[in-house]
Amino acid sequence: MRSIKVGSKMFDSLVNRLSPDKVRLQKKVSGIVENVRVNGDAALIKYTKKFDRISLKKKDLRVTEAEISGAYQDIKPEIVNTLKAIIHNINKFYAKQLPKSWSIKHESGIDLGEKFNPIEKVGVYVPSGTVPLVSSVYMTVLPAKIAGVKRVIMVSPPNKYGSIDPHILVVANLLNVDEIYKIGGAQAIAALAFGTKTVPKVDKIVGPGNEYVTEAKRQVFGYCDIDMLAGPSEVLIIADDDANIEYLKKDLMAQAEHHKGLAILVTPSRKLFSLLRADDDIKGYLIKVKNLNEAAEVSNMIAPEHLELMVKSPERLMRSIKNAGAIFLGQFSPVAIGDYIAGPSHVLPTGGTARYSSGLNLRSFIKSSHVISYSRKAVTSSAKWVRDLTNLEKLEKHWESVAVRCEKE
Repeated sequence: MRSIKVGSKMFDSLVNRLSPDKVRLQKKVSGIVENVRVNGDAALIKYTKKFDRISLKKKDLRVTEAEISGAYQDIKPEIVNTLKAIIHNINKFYAKQLPKSWSIKHESGIDLGEKFNPIEKVGVYVPSGTVPLVSSVYMTVLPAKIAGVKRVIMVSPPNKYGSIDPHILVVANLLNVDEIYKIGGAQAIAALAFGTKTVPKVDKIVGPGNEYVTEAKRQVFGYCDIDMLAGPSEVLIIADDDANIEYLKKDLMAQAEHHKGLAILVTPSRKLFSLLRADDDIKGYLIKVKNLNEAAEVSNMIAPEHLELMVKSPERLMRSIKNAGAIFLGQFSPVAIGDYIAGPSHVLPTGGTARYSSGLNLRSFIKSSHVISYSRKAVTSSAKWVRDLTNLEKLEKHWESVAVRCEKE
C-alpha cells in the first residue's frame, strides 16, 4: 500500500477527489440527450444499435410478459429463494423509515403541519455489463415500492442476445416493477427524463451507472429529480491493534474488483502500518495517525462512501463520525454484507459528498407539503408582522392580500 501523510498534496487530492468537469464527455452526452428529447424512440433505437450493437424495433423496446415468464426458466430455483430472503430483510429495514404526516395547534386559530406523499413515477437504472448487477435492482426498487411509489419504470441495456439478463428480470418481477425497457446509457436517462412515445416520463431517476449515465443524470436534473451523481466505489477502514489483519486485507482488496475502486486504511497501529506498507498486493492508501480521535477527524475530512470501524470499541468511535455513506461496526461487518443482504441500500454518496448528502433510502421517494391553516382571528392578530415585512421589501400587494382579510364584514 502507498503511505501518505495528513496534509500532503496526495492527502488533499483524496479529500477533494471529485472528478473535474470533462468537456468532451459533456458535449457527447449533451448531443445524445438532445437527440432523444427531440426524436424519442427513433433516437433510442439508433443508439441501441450503435452502442449495444443490437437492432431493435419500437415494439421490442419494452420487455414482454412472455420474456419475464421465460426468465424464471433460465435461473436456478435456489437463487429465487435467496432473493426472496434478501427482499424480506430489506423490507424489515425500510418499514421503520416511513414518515407520518403531522399537525399541531400552534396558537388559537393556527394549525400547522406537514403532509407526506410518495413520488408518483420513478425510473430505475440498472447497469448490466459483463455480469448482471442484480443487487442494484432490489436496492433501488424496494425502498421506492415501500414508500408507495405508484409506478416504477426500470431500464437496463440489452445483452448480446437482445434481451435483459434473466436474473434482473426475475428480481424486477418479484418486486412488481411496472414496466421494463431494454435501453441503457445516456439515452435511457434522457428517455426517462423527457419521455418518448414508448417510454414514460418520470419524476425521479435513481440507480448507479457509468460516467455517461452519471453525466446524463446531471444534465437532466431539473427536468426531473435524481438520486445522486455516483462515482467509483470507495472504502475507508479505521483499524487498531485489535483488528484481524486477514479481514483487513480482504476488505481492502475487495475494492479492486470495482472499476477505479478506492481503498484507504487509517490506523494508529505501528504493527498494522508496517505490515501493510510492505504489502504490494493491496492497491490503496495507508495513513498513519496518532490515535483514534485523529483517525475519526481524517475520516470525516475524506467523507467515504463505506466506512469500516475495525477497532476494539466501534460504537464509541462512531460517536465521532460525522461524514460517511454507511458505517460498518466491528470485525464481522464487511462492506459486502451491506452491498447485498443487510437491508440499507448500497446506493451511497461517493467522492466526499457524504459531507452533505445521504444514501438512497425510503425518504428519497417521498416529498412533503407544508400545511398552513389560519382563522380570521389569527391572521388579524399577526397582520402587523406582515405589514412590517412588506413595507421593508416593498411588496404592497402582498400586504393587501392580508389586509383585506382583516376587514370586518
